[in-house]
Amino acid sequence: MPAAGAAPARPGRASLRSSGVEPVARLLACGLVVAGDAIGVALAAPFASGDLRAARWRAWRERSTQRLAEVLGALKGAFVKAAQFAAHRHDVLPDSAARALARLRDEVPPLAFDRVREALEGELGAPLLELFAEFDPAPLGAASVAQVHAARLPGGEPVAVKVQYPWLARALPADLAIVRALLALAAKLGRLRAVDRARVFDEFASGLREELDFEREAAAAREIGRNLADDAQVVVPRVVESHSSRRVLTMSRVPAVRLSDAPGLARLGVAPRAILEIVARAYAKQIFVDGLFHADPHPANLLVLDEPGASERPRLLFVDFGLSRRLDPTLRREMRLGIHALVKRDPGEFLAGMDRLGMIAPGAHAAVRAAVERMFGRIGAEGGALGIAGSHLLSLKDEAKELLWSTPGLQLPNDLLLFAKTLSYVFALGRELDPDADLMRLALPYLMTFLAERDP
Repeated sequence: MPAAGAAPARPGRASLRSSGVEPVARLLACGLVVAGDAIGVALAAPFASGDLRAARWRAWRERSTQRLAEVLGALKGAFVKAAQFAAHRHDVLPDSAARALARLRDEVPPLAFDRVREALEGELGAPLLELFAEFDPAPLGAASVAQVHAARLPGGEPVAVKVQYPWLARALPADLAIVRALLALAAKLGRLRAVDRARVFDEFASGLREELDFEREAAAAREIGRNLADDAQVVVPRVVESHSSRRVLTMSRVPAVRLSDAPGLARLGVAPRAILEIVARAYAKQIFVDGLFHADPHPANLLVLDEPGASERPRLLFVDFGLSRRLDPTLRREMRLGIHALVKRDPGEFLAGMDRLGMIAPGAHAAVRAAVERMFGRIGAEGGALGIAGSHLLSLKDEAKELLWSTPGLQLPNDLLLFAKTLSYVFALGRELDPDADLMRLALPYLMTFLAERDP
């Protein structure tokens, strides 16, 4: 393990980063490289066939997106979150761009350990060797706002320590100003749909501020743990209060296997269907009963405990509660009314709910109504809202994404999109682990309870 002394501070570099100078310089450099590449493709265009020109421009777009993703990944924080946020705003970006930016979901480069140690010691107020008996300098994973390291407490308990990148809080005002400017520039260049950009940006900024508050994340983990405590097959790690703060979060760590690790699940003798039943049960309870849900169900955050007896009675482990959402009571009520409208096949009632949520821009009602009626017809052809098999929901999701992109005037609340994205990931996970499993059927009892609720 490294020596306990903290690494020297880097005031010059920190100042450049927090003031916005470094992000602007990196983004401008990226823009110049992309522009130079475009000039090269354009100069070669007269000497190539139409098919070859089209192929070269496609390759240029792919290179440009990859370059931008690399810069955003290095800047971390608001820039990675903006890419991730945009990746699920299919009412803002075309699908090809959303897919490219979604790569940053799992591909953020880690920060050098000496800077992580410096941040951790500054937050917890003690040298590393006093805080932990062991601390692995190689991260378990790196994400947009923090990276996670395996460690052991002085008593020997294994823990996972999430350390926020040290400049993010100071740099947030400048970073958000740059992201706002980039959003306006993209709109002027015609790269974004004409939506309410101020609303989209405000939702993004609010979500990012919440995610930088690890005390909020710890509270969400504790509450979700309490809500799921009656299910013996669901495990939420314990928050270690003594080693946590607003920018450091330490939680208990147990051996576990990712749901995407097919050989690991086979070694445990765990049937995918058994795991999917737990996943469906846990998410249906969170979304339709509790209203507070873990909104990031990708394979790194859902695991199976590696323990004796896993083959007979597997247990599902949730980790990383930074992206958790509590559905606003108004949104929750409108979601319920919207599902009732779907069940009754009443597009007028559905559109009235959209109006109440401010989802339809002025002058767009006719186009939105036509799109909604097409979607109602499609759902009706599948047997109705409650008769759709889980395997068909993903194809409907793709149609809904196309609907968002092709229908001017739709302005969806971000929490509604996050809810839809979460369900989409859960159903995609189901298709990957066991294509024959019907997660809709497994979730139906919780959905029916939700639909039966009455407003206060």
